[in-house]
Amino acid sequence: MPRAIWTGAISFGLVTIPVKMYSAVQRKNVRFHQLNGKTGVRIQQKRVDPSTGDEVPYDDIVKGYELSPDRYVVIEPSELEALDPKKTKTIDIEDFVEEAEIDPIFYDHPYYLAPGAGGAKPYRLLLEAMQETGRVAIAKVVIRSKEQLVAIRPMGEALEMSTMVFADEVLSAERLDELPDPDEVKTTKRELDIAKQLVDSLAGAWEPDKYRDTYREEVIALIERKASGEEIAEQPALDEEEAPVPDLMSALKASLDAVKSRDGGEAKKPAAKKPAAKKTAAKPKAKAS
Repeated sequence: MPRAIWTGAISFGLVTIPVKMYSAVQRKNVRFHQLNGKTGVRIQQKRVDPSTGDEVPYDDIVKGYELSPDRYVVIEPSELEALDPKKTKTIDIEDFVEEAEIDPIFYDHPYYLAPGAGGAKPYRLLLEAMQETGRVAIAKVVIRSKEQLVAIRPMGEALEMSTMVFADEVLSAERLDELPDPDEVKTTKRELDIAKQLVDSLAGAWEPDKYRDTYREEVIALIERKASGEEIAEQPALDEEEAPVPDLMSALKASLDAVKSRDGGEAKKPAAKKPAAKKTAAKPKAKAS
């Protein structure tokens, strides 16, 4: 049974819904430690004052905001604590918006919300109301002494809550100088038609289990081989010459022909859009310790 990492309540108008929060993902990164290459011993990180060379005790460390190189404003812990948001246990819903209006770039970390004691009926009511209206709840909640903007949406028979970034944290793509100018870079109708055929030929249903982190799997396999004493032969780096950019139309046609050949000589027709079926959300797994 997974352990809730936060408990509180959703404030929905005058309705209060007791909820428990669980992590919805478990990252599976391969972590390495830093070792001394000569002794194989794990090294220690120390906080050292470069002006004296002495290690600084943790109690003597304060926070400083850099104004300019080597010029800081020192902030005391008590000053930051005075600014901490009020530690409530409430997820305060402020708005309901159309899910399609939210750009995915605003989503950050996902969680599951489950009903707490006595909250099954209002929880189910909120879930069904959002399913029927196609809307997402935008709310604020304090998690770990920080006020978070969150989105709550139905996921199968559960409510999923994602922390969100604020608008001023999203960088505009217009700041990229390399983006092509639509007035200068023109595509032809024939090129667009073939590109659309290629997109349709590669279209399919979203199957998340189809995609795997092959790099992580290869790293783990490498670790297991080395741990068992196998000698690993390193491949020499190849001098790669920059390949010429292929003709766009030729590349499109070759790509489309390759897909047709793979599918038996016919370009796959795009599947008709079907209304989203209700899916049962996977039970959240306990986070590995």
